[in-house]
Amino acid sequence: MKRFKITVGYDGSGYSGWQVQPNGLTVQEVLETTLARLEGTPVKVHGSGRTDQGVHARAQVAHFDLEKPFEAASLRRAMNAILPRDIRVLSAKRTRPDFHARKQATGKEYRYFVWNADVMPPTERLYHVHETQPLDVAAMQEAADVLVGRHDFAAFTANPNRVVESTVRELFELTVRKRGGEVVLVARGEGFLYKMVRSLAGWLLRVGKGEVAPGDTAAILESRVRTARVPTAPPEGLFLWRVWYR
Repeated sequence: MKRFKITVGYDGSGYSGWQVQPNGLTVQEVLETTLARLEGTPVKVHGSGRTDQGVHARAQVAHFDLEKPFEAASLRRAMNAILPRDIRVLSAKRTRPDFHARKQATGKEYRYFVWNADVMPPTERLYHVHETQPLDVAAMQEAADVLVGRHDFAAFTANPNRVVESTVRELFELTVRKRGGEVVLVARGEGFLYKMVRSLAGWLLRVGKGEVAPGDTAAILESRVRTARVPTAPPEGLFLWRVWYR
């Protein structure tokens, strides 16, 4: 068996997230079906992490094992010839037998896109959240600075319906950038909890609209309790942007 590492980009608009599930088509399922056609037997694909329904990826990383003697370049071409146009293998390479896309990831970057203007171009509707009220980017950044570092982010996660050993994570960077009508939140960290980035975005958007003060952020974080004060922002603005490995 030969292990391959692939980088995958996808438009998550038409999928029920990354992970295989019984009640909806997922990105993982489409990749596994594609590889099964090429290999002739079932193939299990392991991703660096899960993305929710409607969330996109610029550079998801995954691994799998194949028995047939594929070269990496020809495998990429063969997969893309079968895959739907909203999923693409951007790169493929042979990797060491013990490589694991999830367990060996050392950091991830997510970006959350907001269109902050009266009118959003229709071509952006699947990839931005529309917010017509002017956002105070400076206030959003003030709140974001409080969240950077190693903290218990229990107040910024949702119940994943599975056991989570710890809600402590290190956030390396949380920045808010504005260019024209577009506001982009960039979150880089060692790893993220279930719906954590969308929760951070939801809180920062409330700050930007003046609904809560930046100074309230520390108290929310220290409470370690998820309440309705922290909304989960819609999924379409979120992209898994990059995954790091040593």
